[in-house]
Amino acid sequence: MQVQVQSIHFDADIKLIRFIEEKVNKLSVFHDRIIKGEVFLRLDKSDVNENKIAEVKLSIPGKELFAKKQCKSFEEATDFAVSALRRQIDKHRTKQS
Repeated sequence: MQVQVQSIHFDADIKLIRFIEEKVNKLSVFHDRIIKGEVFLRLDKSDVNENKIAEVKLSIPGKELFAKKQCKSFEEATDFAVSALRRQIDKHRTKQS
């Protein structure tokens, strides 16, 4: 699966990008026909600690799955988004069978 990571209005370090790629690639265990994954990292302008936003979009045949989470760190937001996508994949597979 091809994973594309885009950081909006800041430069993400290579460790963060690798972490996100590994997490998103693990979703291929649950669905073997994922075409690509796109991840958008953004900083919210609010003064709250939880200002890191991770949006993950997965393209699978016939459907696009999307999850957006806001947390204290990009790693935590990615974890929550990936687990939400995993639940969406499970729902999609049960509907298919």
